[in-house]
Amino acid sequence: MTTTTTPGGTASEQNVEYLEEAVIRFAGDSGDGMQLTGTQFTNTTALFGNDLATFPDFPAEIRAPIGTLPGVSAFQIRFSSYDIHSPGDQPDVLVAMNPAALKVHLSELKRGGILIVNTPGFAKKALLKTAGWDGNPLEGEALMNDFRVIRVDLHKLTKEALADSGLDARSAMRCKNFAALGLLYWMFNRSQEPTIDAINKQFGEKRPEIAAANIKVLKAGYNYAETVELLDHTFQVEAADLPAGTYRNIMGNQALALGLVAASKLSGVQLFYGSYPITPASDVLHALSTYKSEGVITFQAEDEIAAIAATIGASYAGRLAATGTSGPGLALKAEAIGLAVMAELPLVVVNVQRGGPSTGLPTKTEQADLFQAIYGRNGECPLPVIAAATPADCFDMAIEACRIATKFMTPVILLTDGYLANGSEPWHLPKIEDLAEFKVDFHTDPTDYEPYMRDSETLARPWVKAGTPGLRHRIGGLEKEDITGNVCYAPENHFHMVKTRAQKVQAVANDIPEPEFEGPESGKLLVIGWGSTQGAICGGLREARRAGCEVARLHLRHIRPLPNSLAATIGRFEQVLVPEMNMGQLSRILAAEIPANYLPMNKVTGRPFTNREIREKVQEVLR
Repeated sequence: MTTTTTPGGTASEQNVEYLEEAVIRFAGDSGDGMQLTGTQFTNTTALFGNDLATFPDFPAEIRAPIGTLPGVSAFQIRFSSYDIHSPGDQPDVLVAMNPAALKVHLSELKRGGILIVNTPGFAKKALLKTAGWDGNPLEGEALMNDFRVIRVDLHKLTKEALADSGLDARSAMRCKNFAALGLLYWMFNRSQEPTIDAINKQFGEKRPEIAAANIKVLKAGYNYAETVELLDHTFQVEAADLPAGTYRNIMGNQALALGLVAASKLSGVQLFYGSYPITPASDVLHALSTYKSEGVITFQAEDEIAAIAATIGASYAGRLAATGTSGPGLALKAEAIGLAVMAELPLVVVNVQRGGPSTGLPTKTEQADLFQAIYGRNGECPLPVIAAATPADCFDMAIEACRIATKFMTPVILLTDGYLANGSEPWHLPKIEDLAEFKVDFHTDPTDYEPYMRDSETLARPWVKAGTPGLRHRIGGLEKEDITGNVCYAPENHFHMVKTRAQKVQAVANDIPEPEFEGPESGKLLVIGWGSTQGAICGGLREARRAGCEVARLHLRHIRPLPNSLAATIGRFEQVLVPEMNMGQLSRILAAEIPANYLPMNKVTGRPFTNREIREKVQEVLR
């Protein structure tokens, strides 16, 4: 925890330690409700006005055996009184619901940090053995020497609170996560009301007994902490001084769905989203299915190929068409993406990346699909590739993907990843009038119409709704003759069309903003990031600059084509550090197009970079 001075005054004020930021991690079995607990703490913190970033860490197993290491689920939140960019490195507070959770996460708890342990599981030798403990880690002085250990029997606390509830023992014990939440609300001076409202909203009408039980246990946890005085003081992280406006806490998949809906409004074209459920992209389909009132059409297909085939049909019919998937599904969609490139139809393909190959790490994050997005189709098959940088940025990049697709009549791949999809941050709600429209004009004039006649600036062909009077036309996967769209196998025509499609994609570079840049205009080191590495890079460079390092930062949202100014910027620096959650894919792409002294920084662990990793690497390079 980063501490500021503790004000004097009343006794209550003297018992509060004021912090600039704090990092809390909840960890337990996948059935212990850690994601719900973390989400509720996050929502309350957002309402309080802190800046925040979260990192949900799901197990891959649907339901691993109780007490096992693979079944541990965790949720980390970092909240602060100033602008932050990442969910933090090591937790200041670790809530361990069982021995397995302690085993998995203890090594990352800061020395001197607070360890809250739910004690019942540590009295069971079988659970200790399953978690890999040789003995009870709560016995002896080892933990006490390194951490402030708080032992709480959440099972007993929950059981006593619900003694008169009428719930059976199993149902009652499902509420124990709210006891832990109550403890943390007391510890960090958070209001219980937002969580009470959320419980009533979710269970109040259909399951009032469950709502009452969860609320009672939440209050019991808070009152217990206050009564026994778990610590000699509580903590307070004041609200952040964020720009004025209305904020909401938002996850990346939620922001992406809203961005697609907004793009539909801004373009004036009805949205069609066809998808097949796949982790971690499924929530985009779930979210969009709730916007029928906004004219959104969602289609859950029987497989990935059917999903994109239907989406291409929707584009041909004049809909703003999008499909979403993760890496394995993008591979299955590859042939159909080639059809959309050949037919020159606007299409947004969202890839929420996860660890691979094959099934890989379905609930963990990775950036290893960049090569697949750029090169992963047969033949010369270019298309624009863009990437979101933060959970909230998924909103803006969804709009940008739709804008490029409709303006240049091309498929666009939008890359996010599991870290962005499930992570959250405060989102400054934009004003509708501040969002730039990109109204689509469907071609309706039959005079001298040809399917592949082109705009002189963008090289885009006309978008014609199927069935428009006088504009009957045929498109498909066979090579086309330019202008007429007739099937043509002539070698010269094929070469011409290959170059034309490539030139059209390259023309996008003239229509995109300058990449985000900060720091000295030239020097020894430039750090280039893309996608979700932005948060750790920003945080790590902030720390490096405090330590005296002079370093610049550039973040890419448009990767194919690369920005026109990129070569000149890179040329002003002696070395270029490229952190990626893969084995150096962007580094190789940059090296192929812009010669420079690139230093790949690769991490493929299923977890994002930390600020410390970036800072230490920068210091090593500049040493």
